[in-house]
Amino acid sequence: MPYHLHFGEADPLRIRFAISPLWETQSAVRVLARPGQQKYHLPWLRRIAKAARGLDLAPLQLLMPLRGHSPDCLYPPPLRPSGDFAEEIAAVRATDPAVAAADFARALADTPGAAGSAEGRRILADPAASLARLADLLERAWAVLVEPEWPRLRALLEADVAYHSRRLAEGGLERLLDELHPAFGWSEETGTLVVDYRGEHVRALDGQGLVLLPSVFIWPEVVSGFDPPWQPTVAYPARGIGGLWTEPRERTPDALARLLGRARADVLCALDEPAGTSALAHRLGLAPSSVSAHLSVLRAAGLLTSRRYGHQVLYERTPLGIALAVSQQDDD
Repeated sequence: MPYHLHFGEADPLRIRFAISPLWETQSAVRVLARPGQQKYHLPWLRRIAKAARGLDLAPLQLLMPLRGHSPDCLYPPPLRPSGDFAEEIAAVRATDPAVAAADFARALADTPGAAGSAEGRRILADPAASLARLADLLERAWAVLVEPEWPRLRALLEADVAYHSRRLAEGGLERLLDELHPAFGWSEETGTLVVDYRGEHVRALDGQGLVLLPSVFIWPEVVSGFDPPWQPTVAYPARGIGGLWTEPRERTPDALARLLGRARADVLCALDEPAGTSALAHRLGLAPSSVSAHLSVLRAAGLLTSRRYGHQVLYERTPLGIALAVSQQDDD
């Protein structure tokens, strides 16, 4: 059954995008338990395989049913546009144990036998201690699974937010929701966002608006269903997953490198999605000053354009830059 999120008069004005390292951490934990999702992230899985074997993720994964409720208290919607993991995990630790107890019980009930297992009984017997233990485990998972790749992941997520923010400004809410994911549908007559997802959920936004949360590790699904007191939130797959784990140099055609120079061609080919100087420097293993110089030359040549997003400047290829990169790849 689909999810129905009912908008009031003020809610379309209170839509915001956000990025959450905590959300990506729990999503990465899910990928390790879902073989069907692993094929999209094989390079990452190979990199973290040895370190991941040292993590006991079973308590977290027990609270992640294939169908049904997952504890909102373990990964609540971020309060700021760009979340900080330390702040997010502190909010988890501050959860009222009574709220956590109800959340845990509901999640365990959606996996047959989970509540009666040894771990399930341990979680339910002392929700406060379980909350602290699960938060510790999320911190370790962040450090091992996600933090080493966070600059790459954040760059992709920020590029997605910049793209869709512009689409919202250009085409309005209905156009944005139509483009975010095929599972989204907008009913103008009732002012309802319908999300085709496993399970049933109906919620009136009641002036709280909606958080749109791009995610790397949930591809190709969408996730919704946050209940009060949490702000209504929908997580959706970020754009550009196909090239996420491909190193930029692997995508640079030799002919383009001869034309522009290897480093400058690498910068152009790395911009499948908009990115800032620091993110490009990290991905390419170059000094930020060198990347900045290459970006300036490419922009002056009409191959890139730039715009400010928050505290940084994002660069993206112009139609000419796209045509040059794509035609060279086709020739190779």
